[in-house]
Amino acid sequence: MYNFRTDMAVERTDIYKKVNNIQKDINGIEAENELQKDIEISRVKITNEEGEKALAKPIGNYITLDVKNMKTADDEKIEEIAEAVANELRNVIGKHINDTEDILVVGLGNLEVTPDSLGPKVISHIEITRHILEYMPKLMPEDTRPVSAISPGVLGTTGIETMEILKGIVENIKPKLLIVIDALAARSIERISSSIQIADTGIVPGAGVDNKRKEISKKTLGIPVIALGIPMVVDLASITNDCINLFIESLQQKAMSNEYLNELKEKDNYEEIKEALIPRDYNMIVTPKEIDILIENMSKIVSKGINKAL
Repeated sequence: MYNFRTDMAVERTDIYKKVNNIQKDINGIEAENELQKDIEISRVKITNEEGEKALAKPIGNYITLDVKNMKTADDEKIEEIAEAVANELRNVIGKHINDTEDILVVGLGNLEVTPDSLGPKVISHIEITRHILEYMPKLMPEDTRPVSAISPGVLGTTGIETMEILKGIVENIKPKLLIVIDALAARSIERISSSIQIADTGIVPGAGVDNKRKEISKKTLGIPVIALGIPMVVDLASITNDCINLFIESLQQKAMSNEYLNELKEKDNYEEIKEALIPRDYNMIVTPKEIDILIENMSKIVSKGINKAL
């Protein structure tokens, strides 16, 4: 099975086609694109075991919203993207539960590590209603959905697997669905803090950076799990691969291309680059220098999107 080194289903689709020189659709995978103002929405649906095997992702729906220039996003732009997130999230939730059933929002990650702090930061802005409905129900409209939230921390600081914590919470408070927020890894530098993925198949924390933890999904918890993630890191081999392509494009624009450069551009060089970097421990995980601003803006978008959807 190919080592994608990305959590993004849309990237895995592109990589699989490139590696296997496929021009047509992949059997078991349905894909469509839509443009809403300046937000590109890609929907990938894995429908059978062949598609599942091709992308190494479970059968289900994967929605990616691509946005740009998040470093300079103003309040109006953040609201616009949050509304788009809310619409997509609302549709996915509606496929699994009704409008008033309990939802638990889970923020994965480490608050002390900036690129990994998206989940905990989002949780601090979620509108919680479960306790109000339980103790002061007259203060809320009758159709209010019970919403609770938790940021369980990471194994390194708690000594407890996130799955173990969530299993105990689910067994006790019995939500009907989980929304799990996490930072993702990407295979393209363009996607860092510029893509938002919503998937109804759960999540394997750390899978994109070769640090797999226990799966959080319907299979392990018994209830639907929607994963909402944003790429915040990329490994050095991916950056190098992108830089080689940019370098070749620059030469081609200067009419300096030849057959070898064209072949190099068409080939995915990630595995060869990774093999050259790993022996010297150079295959680092990299994040942008403006990560603080990006995390802040993205946490606002995600929390607003979830609040609007619920």
